Amino acid sequence: MSPRYRSLSRQVRGTLDGLRGDGRGWLLLAIAIGWAFTLGMRFIIPTLLPQIEATFHISDAYAGLAITILWIGYALMQFPAGVLVNRLGERRLLTASLCLSGVSMLVLGFAPLFGVFFVGSAAYGLGSGLYGPSRGTVLSRTFTRNAGAAFGVTLAIGSLGSAFLPNVAAGVVGAVGWRAILAGLAVPFFVMAAFAWRVVPERPSEDEQPSDDKSSTASERDSDAVSDGGESTASALPDFGELLGTLSDRSILLATVSVAILLFAYQGITAFLPTYLQTKGLSQSTAALLFGFMFVTGAVSQIVAGSAADRIGIKPVLLAVTAVGVVAPIALTFVSGTLAIAVVVGVLGTRMAVNAVTNSYIIGALPDHIEGSAWGFIRTGFFLVGSLGSTFMGFFADANRLNTAFVILGALSAVALGLYALLPSE
Repeated sequence: MSPRYRSLSRQVRGTLDGLRGDGRGWLLLAIAIGWAFTLGMRFIIPTLLPQIEATFHISDAYAGLAITILWIGYALMQFPAGVLVNRLGERRLLTASLCLSGVSMLVLGFAPLFGVFFVGSAAYGLGSGLYGPSRGTVLSRTFTRNAGAAFGVTLAIGSLGSAFLPNVAAGVVGAVGWRAILAGLAVPFFVMAAFAWRVVPERPSEDEQPSDDKSSTASERDSDAVSDGGESTASALPDFGELLGTLSDRSILLATVSVAILLFAYQGITAFLPTYLQTKGLSQSTAALLFGFMFVTGAVSQIVAGSAADRIGIKPVLLAVTAVGVVAPIALTFVSGTLAIAVVVGVLGTRMAVNAVTNSYIIGALPDHIEGSAWGFIRTGFFLVGSLGSTFMGFFADANRLNTAFVILGALSAVALGLYALLPSE
């Protein structure tokens, strides 16, 4: 075993050890596994696109639109979910999200027409949209001193789900068909709903929260991402002007615009990467394997980047990861051969580390009293932008111009890199 591998192994183990105790380990496990199914399902559809398109006799553009509507539904639910965090608490929202996702799996699996499939895709987006804001606030509140690591582990396990589930789907689709795969996913969603209800605690009221949370300095809030709470927030809708006012903070605005651009690129890449790899001569199973490999490297990078951001700062980590994300999609258009493609796809996965670091950064910078609703508001904005990535790629796929599309996505990533460079030093 090389010294570098041992060092990485020790770093991962040290990160996980710091996230245990007082029931936090079970909470993190429930949220992370629930996220693995929530996220992994979104990438099963791109893997199964050839069979879905053949069943409904649709083009790549229509298939891309079905993925876009999923992400639009997800985006539109972010702000209401953020508001509901204060009203209902994370326990109810996480459980409801997993239950609604399970129901939508049944709709997708048994859809007799593409129109019904389209509705099921939108329903999945809306149901799964309850998960993100409540996941973010409960992690920030529970892991006050190592929020970056907690986000990194959660998103990493989500990436592993994105690697595992599409490969399983690609391996069994010939035997059982795509409908049985999607409908069968309802079962783990319902199981995880019961698990989340059992281990996620009720959200404490304002007077139950520790007094040192309320008296912490601004710098402590930035690093610790202390959660909001209180009856006044729960009793009325947040002021829309105050929500917009959060974007007057230069740090929040720059990070939000950057992550919106990167999500557009990420959604475009993931929606059609299996299809694109098949145009390079790879089989569907090999394309799915490399698609999964991208999420494995993404999982490792999310854990490492989240922990590194807690130690050395957010800005240098964002710059390093985004710079790689500029080069990788462009490089993919030039390489050929399974081994070379696998290397570039693996490097491409490291761009996922941006999510763990940026999520922790933005939540930590939000005002305590509107943290949940403001985070939902911001997520709605950048996911709406990101949702258009799959439709964008669908049109290029129909025109047989996916190489051009990947170059454009690399150029857009360069814009995000420039915006991250403008973030103030910590």
